[in-house]
Amino acid sequence: MRIPASLCALFLVACKDAPITVAYQAVPVGKRNIIVSARAAGVVQPDTVVEVKSKASGEILDMKVETGQVVKRGTLMVLVDQRTPRNTLSQAEAQLEVAKARLANSEAQKKRSDDLFKSQSITEQEHDSAVLAVANARADVVSAEVAVENARISMEDTSVLAPITGTVISKSVERGQVISSPTRDVGGGTVLLKMADLSLVQVRTLVDETDIGKIKPGLRVTVTVNAYPNQPFEGEVMKVEPQAETQNNVTMFPVMVRIQNQNGLLKPGMNTDVEIHVGKRDSVFAIPNAALRTPRDVNSAAQVLGIADNDLQQGLKAAEAKRDAARNGSTESSSTDPSKSHTPVKPAGNTMTTPDGRVVPLPAGVTEEQVRALFRKAFGGGQLTPAEAATMAQVRQSFGGGGRGGAPKAQSNDFQFGGNYIVFVSRGGRPTPTYVRTGLTDLDYSEVVTGLTPNDSVLILPSAGLVQSQQEFKKRITNMTGGGAVPGMQKTPAAGATTARPPATGGARP
Repeated sequence: MRIPASLCALFLVACKDAPITVAYQAVPVGKRNIIVSARAAGVVQPDTVVEVKSKASGEILDMKVETGQVVKRGTLMVLVDQRTPRNTLSQAEAQLEVAKARLANSEAQKKRSDDLFKSQSITEQEHDSAVLAVANARADVVSAEVAVENARISMEDTSVLAPITGTVISKSVERGQVISSPTRDVGGGTVLLKMADLSLVQVRTLVDETDIGKIKPGLRVTVTVNAYPNQPFEGEVMKVEPQAETQNNVTMFPVMVRIQNQNGLLKPGMNTDVEIHVGKRDSVFAIPNAALRTPRDVNSAAQVLGIADNDLQQGLKAAEAKRDAARNGSTESSSTDPSKSHTPVKPAGNTMTTPDGRVVPLPAGVTEEQVRALFRKAFGGGQLTPAEAATMAQVRQSFGGGGRGGAPKAQSNDFQFGGNYIVFVSRGGRPTPTYVRTGLTDLDYSEVVTGLTPNDSVLILPSAGLVQSQQEFKKRITNMTGGGAVPGMQKTPAAGATTARPPATGGARP
């Protein structure tokens, strides 16, 4: 498809006479609250569910409870037919009486045998037989007593009592149904009903794999249900399941949330909206995420700001040197550097530089070499001594509470959400690239850990995709014009404008 010369001329005029400009603005570094949360849907589940079965087999004579009823531990719930267990108990008691009578008879015979053996009226073998008869009779008595006890237990098992204090959530049998015992049936026996303690419930929710790295046990959770939209329930993350689940080609991880349900408002099966509070930072220095640049798109941003490539590379080298100096706890020595006040100063005392660039204080008497040796030993699979473990705990506490260069303190787990970026700061009347370390982010604003001060203003630029598309559009126009002119047009040397030249006809030259 050919492009008309008039349309090319229109594009050329748009590029030459009205160049594409991208608006940007300077935004000062300010304080704000940053709240990060992960949202998902879930279902209420009982924290503990108990299946109630009867050790006795037979017909159910009476059901004492219904679903939804709160039952205390030890309360009679189901009564099973007692005729067979009662007959077994009566027979065992009769066998016990016989065993006791045989024991009394054998003891009397042994006593007579002892007297006869002393007078040598019977042999020693006959006397031993009398002693053995007494022992066998006593064993029979013990066996009969055990049989009576087992029969009595079977008799008691016909009365099914509540194993826990809880709510009957389901009932599987009714009066008149014949059930089997789990102790005799290889199939596991008949489940009579299910009970659960609903004063403590769980919510099972699926969290996307992109957010699961932020979730850990103990995080605060807010749960809302449709039945009580204006009454949120507070809970905490109990555990994160290690096995992922795939739904619609999306990898999700089950997260279990535990909630106190003393009033019994939450019912099993309710659908919930779960908000896991990943992190919260109050009144911290923050900048818009639109100001953050990566090494991949810093060149396009510099072109928008009118920074030459050489100036950009020099500025990045200076910013990198300043960042490395800050990590080492040193300061810039040049008094003419307008950004000297922006370099963090290493705090006095025994300190250590962490891998993320923070300078944290160490416990008294602990050196940086000792800490690094402890980490190498721990991560290398070595066994720490009690003294080394105590030192490691103190160091980790310092890591979690230490800041750097007057930056706001942040918990160590907050740093997993941040990263190293490049921002353009207005310094000395011109845009200057600066490396910053960010902390917690809510996808609109990011906490500034290092690299900026409250007096700085960052330049907000459009997205890299917009800048790139505009550059590609300009490049296409340049290719179409052959470097500034289109077929059938020539540039006027004096004014630099383009004028139309009609195509030659009949071999005539203008």
